[in-house]
Amino acid sequence: MSSASGLIGGALVALLILSAIAAAVRASLWNASRTRLGELQKRGIHGAGSALRLLADEDRTMGALALAKLLAAGVAGGLATFLLFHHLPPLQAGLVALALIAVFALFGLVLPDAYAARRADGVAVMFSGPARALVAVLGPPAIALDAVARGLLTLTGSNGVDETHTMHEELREAIDLHAKDGTVVKNDRDMLSGILAMQDLEVSDIMVHRTKMTMLDIEEDPKDIVNAVLKSGHTRIPVWKDTPDNIIGILHAKNLFAALQKHNGDATKVDIEDILLPPWFVPDTRAIPDQLNAFLKRKSHFAIVVDEYGEVQGLVTLEDIIEEIVGDIQDEHDAVAAGVRPKPDGSYLVDGSVAIRDLNRAFDWTLPDDEANTIAGLVIHEARMIPAVGQAFVFHGFRFEILKKRRHQITALRMSPVKREGEADSSA
Repeated sequence: MSSASGLIGGALVALLILSAIAAAVRASLWNASRTRLGELQKRGIHGAGSALRLLADEDRTMGALALAKLLAAGVAGGLATFLLFHHLPPLQAGLVALALIAVFALFGLVLPDAYAARRADGVAVMFSGPARALVAVLGPPAIALDAVARGLLTLTGSNGVDETHTMHEELREAIDLHAKDGTVVKNDRDMLSGILAMQDLEVSDIMVHRTKMTMLDIEEDPKDIVNAVLKSGHTRIPVWKDTPDNIIGILHAKNLFAALQKHNGDATKVDIEDILLPPWFVPDTRAIPDQLNAFLKRKSHFAIVVDEYGEVQGLVTLEDIIEEIVGDIQDEHDAVAAGVRPKPDGSYLVDGSVAIRDLNRAFDWTLPDDEANTIAGLVIHEARMIPAVGQAFVFHGFRFEILKKRRHQITALRMSPVKREGEADSSA
């Protein structure tokens, strides 16, 4: 073999090594734990700090490593073609070229990627030095190519973000996949899904609506107020004056009973207004994660929800948010009925105010909750009307029969599973 052929052969080996290092480092950084790398850095492990610095500019690093793999494969292919077709007949050169492609793909891409993914932290530390050199050289052209690609996407009317496949959706798909193969149990799946769902919810989605709130009129007789607090089973109750929208404070049962004890149980001597806590009003459009942070920062877990006009819409508690994650929290004081009563024929009697998310969580259903929060709201949305008692509708795999109404509000309905999903089809 001539000296030129020897040089080309050596270059091919070098390019194979370059591709293997780039593939291994890219896979290792993709799967590495920043927490574990930080611990390795604290222990003085050489290379851990370099790996963390690579991850600090992840887009530049990943782009440069991807470009390194691409260049290595392209240059290697060109050199191999030149070498083979100058020393071998076309048929033999083609067969050898196919063999070289397989070797390059196996040892330059697949094996390094698989090995590094399983030993991510160690590989990232080991090859962080060569990786930083590659990023220093190929980082600028990689960023430039990325900018050109984004510009072209903008010209074609795309912002480069696939809105139908966001990170949250990928996580949801991963959770569902592991739930199906049994590696994630239902309770864990529901909790993880609840955490993800919180990002898309507002206070109005989980609040206790004003029609279900227990409230007290400050003008009532103190004895009646004490009886109402005892019957309610609630620790905190909003108190209003003149009109229910004018909430002047929150009555805490602990403060009420302390005042009763102070006056030897004589409710007529208790000044209810004097023991009220100041109300905390929050907007109904506040995102649930923001409200959770507000609860923790304020060290309170009870707030009155108002709309943009300042009218009371409901109330929200820290427990409401926690239930979005862990499911319904019941204690010895909670009502036994959850608003859903399964029947022997396979149907369900459901209160109209039951949240769609609660039904999906309890029965593994997939009813949509993007247009309505309650099952009654879903029926009205799909039917495009306020139905009368006795009307029935079929959609999303269920037959919905209206059983009871209060004015324009659906208070009870029967849900019966059907064999196949149909359109919103009504009958009187």
